Amino acid sequence: MLDTHRVSRSFPSISLPSYGDGSPVEVALITQLGIGAGDQLLRDAGLRQAAHPAFVDALDEPSARLGGMHLAHDDASSLYSFSVGRQGHPFHRHAGPRMFTAIAGSGGAQLRFSTASDAQLQRDPAAFLHALRCVDIPPDCLFTVRFGSGTWHQFVSRHPRHPALFALSCHANERSGALTEAQRAQIDADSADIPSLTDTLPQTLQLLLDQADLSRVPVVSLSLQSPARSALAGLCARTRDLVGPLRAWLARLRPAQGYIGRSAARHPVQALPAPPADSLLHGALADGVDHQDYNTLVLPANSVASRSASVVLEALLEGFVLNPPPSVGRLMALRNALVAPLHLRTSALGCPVSSLLSTDRSTLFAGRFPVHAQRVDATDRSAEVLLGADDRHLRFRSCVRVQLQADGAAVIALGTRVRTHNRFGRLYMAAIDHVHRRHISPAMLRMAVAHALAPDLVQATVPTQPALAR
Repeated sequence: MLDTHRVSRSFPSISLPSYGDGSPVEVALITQLGIGAGDQLLRDAGLRQAAHPAFVDALDEPSARLGGMHLAHDDASSLYSFSVGRQGHPFHRHAGPRMFTAIAGSGGAQLRFSTASDAQLQRDPAAFLHALRCVDIPPDCLFTVRFGSGTWHQFVSRHPRHPALFALSCHANERSGALTEAQRAQIDADSADIPSLTDTLPQTLQLLLDQADLSRVPVVSLSLQSPARSALAGLCARTRDLVGPLRAWLARLRPAQGYIGRSAARHPVQALPAPPADSLLHGALADGVDHQDYNTLVLPANSVASRSASVVLEALLEGFVLNPPPSVGRLMALRNALVAPLHLRTSALGCPVSSLLSTDRSTLFAGRFPVHAQRVDATDRSAEVLLGADDRHLRFRSCVRVQLQADGAAVIALGTRVRTHNRFGRLYMAAIDHVHRRHISPAMLRMAVAHALAPDLVQATVPTQPALAR
């Protein structure tokens, strides 16, 4: 083929006119990443994608829906991730237009497009090959792609040792294009994914493609720093080819994980000498109490959106499970290791609320959380549950309470009572009394309240161990 090139002062890009009557195919290079960075980034992103709840592995194009539609707000857009490995994926198309940003592996990628319309293909299947165009993407490169509805496309790696690409794809309107009834129903149910929105190449066209000589297909080569077929570009490609697998292998030495942090207002916690007289905690452990604490946290007016105490309490209990303080988790891990030889109960959750992980489902609050007792007043302005467990050295009961005030403020409380059974139980409580009062209970209450105020901003791993008494 005849090679020519021109210099671009901005992003090197190409707009391929449609062979039919559709939109053009637009590809632009954004920047070159570090040597061998593509393989490493593709490996890490692929591992995180595989761990996503909406992960789907089909059509040689593993993908995940990262964000769905919000039709109540007239938003029919969705966001997906997808990856293409060493072997590439088959030719396919989608009813709606597509635009995505991607990173190429350390061997580079080739993007293949055929913009022949259905009418053209019906008249002459060879129109598929006449309309076929290829775009070469250099190794370790960030680039963007945009094409119209019904564009046939295939992405492959330019080197069999490297994955092709990882991409973030925005579907601006999931409902657009010539969708089948099944596809439209799935979209309206907000349960669509990339495979369900994909049409693969018909057998007649696939046979035609298998017999074609793709080396004769026109190719556009985009590059940064130097012309695509220059000696410098060749040296760069060989270097990235060697370094990419090494960087991907070294990345195995650390886990592919991320962290979600959030800053929340730190509300003061007040310690009271005893629970209120009307608390469920007063009727617990009637045979005597060896330890008692009661902590309250007052939220100012309008902090709580719901005017239902039971709804706030449900979010609070969820917060105890999903958003525990890391420091309390570490203390519980140490405690579990120390008492394991004594065959005491163990749990990842702090003791006051550990029974939320109980397998006893005889009494549930909000149909979800196991409790010993519960109470919601007639106006749903006050709600309270009683938790707790029994062990060899002691019994404990805890209350979690929400009271909504007339001025819009809310009083959140966590209280605990303990009855020891033996000398070890008394020694145990003496050892943990100070840290329990000063740190464990206040920290757990603050973190649970942070979740109740903004549950969408707090994510954590749900502990799976059985419930624990102290």
